[in-house]
Amino acid sequence: MADAKVIPFDDDRSRSPGAGGSRSARRRTGSGAPSASGRIEGTAAPVSALPGAQVPGQGRAGTEQPQDAHRPEEGTAGAAAQEERETRGSTARGDWDRRIAGGLAFLRRRVTGDYEVDEFGYDEELTDQVLMSLLRPLADKYFRVEVKGIENIPADGGALVVANHSGTLPLDGLMLQVAVHDHHPAERHLRLLAADLVFRLPVVNELARKAGHTLACAEDAQRLLELGEIVGVMPEGFKGLGKPFGDRYKLQRFGRGGFVSTALRAGVPIVPCSIVGAEEIYPMLGNAKTVARLLGFPYFPVTPTFPWLGPLGMVPLPTKWTIQFGEPIPTDGYPPEAAEDPMLMFNLTDQVREQIQHTLYKLLVQRRSVFF
Repeated sequence: MADAKVIPFDDDRSRSPGAGGSRSARRRTGSGAPSASGRIEGTAAPVSALPGAQVPGQGRAGTEQPQDAHRPEEGTAGAAAQEERETRGSTARGDWDRRIAGGLAFLRRRVTGDYEVDEFGYDEELTDQVLMSLLRPLADKYFRVEVKGIENIPADGGALVVANHSGTLPLDGLMLQVAVHDHHPAERHLRLLAADLVFRLPVVNELARKAGHTLACAEDAQRLLELGEIVGVMPEGFKGLGKPFGDRYKLQRFGRGGFVSTALRAGVPIVPCSIVGAEEIYPMLGNAKTVARLLGFPYFPVTPTFPWLGPLGMVPLPTKWTIQFGEPIPTDGYPPEAAEDPMLMFNLTDQVREQIQHTLYKLLVQRRSVFF
């Protein structure tokens, strides 16, 4: 019997990629010529499915179903999502690059002295980029200040904003400054008139000047109004700031009406402003008058947390604030000598005070809670 020749089943795969490899490749890829058996060489033979079996990629009727990986709509959606993620990442990187560049430019101007202050010591760039950035989270996140009637502040020209004063510490003035700048369409700056005590304190003095505050005197106020600035005044002074908790939201005396005389001389409107929420940040239960005299303060507050908790007692309670600007009271229709008429000043002062008090009562009725 002749020797039998064994032909392996995996003949093509077992060959090394040498001289025979090219033949295998040619067999696999073939030119498409028919072989002796009638098949096209290089083309896989069709596979017949068993009865009742389903071939992957085909439906029950034997029709070919598209694979998930080849669905064009999913590929397009994935590409769009990837492009959106890349765009967001590029935008975020661009924002951070601009912030870093702006911060470095700001520091360079600070070091080289390439910045401007006005005749009152107001540094607008420092106020916008540093002081407002520090106060804004306190207004937006902590006190959640709601601002109403901002349209009553003129877009240009001078105006005198007259507000109630409370809270033991003058945080209401700072929140009022943030409210005017951040909510007014023209991003106007409020120039507050402060008591002389503010300018006697070592560090507070410099910060107040840089933030645009000036001494509460008629000359400075009139000069600012004539320059077209928004000036803020709180006529209650320390009487309103340091009143006991039992007298909250009851306006104290507005003085002699000097702010009305200043507005009449400058011919600017008076905008009444009512602030609700500041009365409860430091509930003042008592006043240590002896300590106040020793320290040279108008009062020394005693609250449920201060001085018992030390510095921790100076953290204000997170009350919900509302600041509402009322209808402006025009003064440009009066003659120049009207600023010397005591009866007119008294009537206008009483009108402003009554409007603020009425708005306070209305806001208190609408308020759901001190903290919400």
